[in-house]
Amino acid sequence: MTKTKTKAETLDWLRRISGELATATLKRLEDTLPWYAEMPPGRRSAVGLVAQAGISSFISWFDDPRSTPWIAADVFGAAPRELLRSVSLQQTLQLIKVTVEVVEERVASGSVDLREAILLYSRDIAFASADVYARAAEARGLWDARLEALVVDSILSGEADDELPSRIAALGWHGHGEACVLVGTTPRVLDVDMLRRTARHLDADVLIGVQGNRLVLVLGRAELPSTEPGDGEPVDEAEQAAADARTSSQLTFLDIAAKLEHGFGPGHLVLGHAVPSLIEASRSAKAALAGFAVAKSWRHAPRPVAADDLLPERALAGDNLAKTTLIERVYRPLKDYSGELVTTLWCYLDNGRSLEATARELFVHPNTVRYRLKRVSEVIGWDATGARESLILQAALILGAIAEPEPSRRRLTS
Repeated sequence: MTKTKTKAETLDWLRRISGELATATLKRLEDTLPWYAEMPPGRRSAVGLVAQAGISSFISWFDDPRSTPWIAADVFGAAPRELLRSVSLQQTLQLIKVTVEVVEERVASGSVDLREAILLYSRDIAFASADVYARAAEARGLWDARLEALVVDSILSGEADDELPSRIAALGWHGHGEACVLVGTTPRVLDVDMLRRTARHLDADVLIGVQGNRLVLVLGRAELPSTEPGDGEPVDEAEQAAADARTSSQLTFLDIAAKLEHGFGPGHLVLGHAVPSLIEASRSAKAALAGFAVAKSWRHAPRPVAADDLLPERALAGDNLAKTTLIERVYRPLKDYSGELVTTLWCYLDNGRSLEATARELFVHPNTVRYRLKRVSEVIGWDATGARESLILQAALILGAIAEPEPSRRRLTS
């Protein structure tokens, strides 16, 4: 009877001083935790409610730990939902520690059972707090995965809407510069964390989507901050040198794709062309998917391979984007620069890339043919003397001739 009476008296005493304990806890929080003192009044009030709920929950639990098991929601239920987003797990544990210290100091003269109960309760609520944050993180991770899949699907389908920028921002995308799309096969065991970790080490952003046997990565590379001084500002040579070094060492998207190659399954790996921003990534995705569909037709295609290196195969498969690209990047620039270059390139390719045969047909010296082919390379960036590049150029000439109005075609062939 004595032990029961003592516990009843202890409970009565704890209930009387619960308000005093809550006030002392808030004062200690403000004195010892800088993050609490810097909080807006509404958030401080919410944290105070959590501390007070913890004290009240302990008293109920001490009364009978077995009758109605307490749960973490008893303590955190008094706080608004956004408190979990503004107070970290570390800060929550600091809150528990301060509250327990205040209660221990106040009941230092109490019974051994009471002090042991405080230790047991503080341990359990610390674990419960971690569980609350773990569940929140798991739910947020599942939501982020669904959101990421939705964004990647929108990019692949080209069905971007006004909400796409906000969804991208919610995923923590840091890149504000160019973006491109990498398409390959899905491995038997997909290690998403490894892909993200590798991309992070390469200073690249990545969005990951799985569509059956296809693995799609949307890659981004943030623009380096400008170091150009403003009017009247001195130039810091050390900072400028460091910025120039960063710029010169910045990896290309093809380099980044090569570093991520081991995260894909066997088969071809195709990289779409770079676009100015993530909002425009659907154009890169369209090229990458078209290239992935025809990559098997190039026997010695590298891995990864740029989608633009598969322009002839894509055009033969009916890809209108590839046809337009070949005409606009090869045929039109050459024709606008000089009809003589177009004629020389036609003859050179029709004669099996023979300088002598081309020179005989055009009644010029072989060095003249060599000079004109060099000009072709300078104008369009492709070398007609290479086997693979000559295929690209011949496809461009054929498509350009087909696209020409009939009178222009007659003049060209005359």
